Amino acid sequence: MPWLDIYEVSLTTSQLAHLLRRAISGPQLGFEAQYRGQTAAQVVDLLMAPVEPPPPPTDATGKTFHDLSFGAPETTQDTRNNLNNQQRQLLKQWWIGLMAQPAHRFREKMVLFWQNHFVVASQDVNDVRFMYRYNDLLRKHALGNFRTFVLEITQDPAMLWYLNGNENVVGRPNENYARELMELFTIGLGNYAEEDVKAAARVLTGWQAVGYRNANTPTVGVNFRFNQHDSDNKQFSAHFQNKVIKSDVGLAELEALVDMILQQPETARFIVRKLYRWFVAAEISKEIEENFIEPLAAEFRQDYEVAPVVKKLLRSEHFFAESQIGAQIKSPLDLAIGTLLGLGLAAPSPISNRSGYDGFTNYILGLTRPLEMEVMEQATVFGWRPYYDTGLYKLWISGTSLGLRGQFTDQVIQGLPLRGIYTDLIHVAGSVSEPSDPVVLIRELWGWFIAVPLSDEILTRLVDDVFLEGIPRYEWTGIWNAYQAGKDNQSRFLAVHTRLMALFMYLFRLAEYQLC
Repeated sequence: MPWLDIYEVSLTTSQLAHLLRRAISGPQLGFEAQYRGQTAAQVVDLLMAPVEPPPPPTDATGKTFHDLSFGAPETTQDTRNNLNNQQRQLLKQWWIGLMAQPAHRFREKMVLFWQNHFVVASQDVNDVRFMYRYNDLLRKHALGNFRTFVLEITQDPAMLWYLNGNENVVGRPNENYARELMELFTIGLGNYAEEDVKAAARVLTGWQAVGYRNANTPTVGVNFRFNQHDSDNKQFSAHFQNKVIKSDVGLAELEALVDMILQQPETARFIVRKLYRWFVAAEISKEIEENFIEPLAAEFRQDYEVAPVVKKLLRSEHFFAESQIGAQIKSPLDLAIGTLLGLGLAAPSPISNRSGYDGFTNYILGLTRPLEMEVMEQATVFGWRPYYDTGLYKLWISGTSLGLRGQFTDQVIQGLPLRGIYTDLIHVAGSVSEPSDPVVLIRELWGWFIAVPLSDEILTRLVDDVFLEGIPRYEWTGIWNAYQAGKDNQSRFLAVHTRLMALFMYLFRLAEYQLC
């Protein structure tokens, strides 16, 4: 198997849908026409094309809030807390709105990956300005240089607050961030010693977040306190060739620490494995490790540029192997965003349709909470459990979560006007090549929405039992054509719409719909 060789041939509908499910949560309605005849390399280039930075989040009045102070000095603590909680909600809605805009989808999928890698939980930081700056930093480096990324995330005010960097001072080093920097953010468990954590914590002494919930400080930032920095040399173990980081100013020591970690071969492997599990599959066999992870990590190690690694992964022969298609379980966000965009829906404009925008984004946010994937609210620094725990993707599914997933797809298919969700099932059906033919209709809809192959047995059941409920197939042709000839006729509309609603609700309730 060529593994990392570029998959050269034009993508089939199934392969294209597979790529879009993994890279941007799912194909958007009309995707076949947009990408017809293109190769994996061409599609990936389009997905990864640069996009303009998004405007900052706003409240319902159109006012940006990320740089506001927490009220006047006399403002009560309860008032400040309420204001901050409202703004944190708006920040999450804003990010979900970006995920649900076609032009932003790939970049935001990468931002989501890094938010689950360099975890910071909003409820623990509890300062919306810190969290906006953190989210913006993830976006800035999502496809950039990993070395630069690590340097800047280490100095990020939200990260300093979340993992106690503020408390890390000479004589009383706090090891929390140093430990997670090695175990979770770079080199992985088992590739450093306890003495390395202690030495790294001393390297990191002296950094301080500025402006936390300060009524008199409208902006936030970070500074370095020289008098709180450990000015002695720091000795590391044989895991790092017994390196000594000599006393210097804070940034110089930080750069020396990061460079030391990045020089270890296991660091590149660790990051490539996480990208593999995010985009390809949970299980990494010895064969995959040797033929895919190792050579891709060797390339990553040369300059630690993220974009080339992701590009190689998504356009590789291995990515398009039949065994990979439908091999993941959709995350709650992939389910929500993929379903909505697949039905031709996108987040309304926060400027021209604020009520619809708020309803739409808040609805998705409300769905992800009970499904345990609320953005910027991981329960632990390890991230969402299905990306690190035993069983991985399987943990997304339980009796409770499956019911909530089905309830969500039912509601979207029926439409939620108060949430800005108006689902036009007839328009979706009309996008197939021959909507008047029930076999063509169902075969193409299956290919768009469901990853696994459609068997003749399932096709027959869907057409004759679920969709047509026993009537002859030619009658659907008459029903569809009659509606096309008189779209203002309510009875003709209902004859089409009722059957389509039953079909879509059945399709989206299938176990196969949970796969990607």
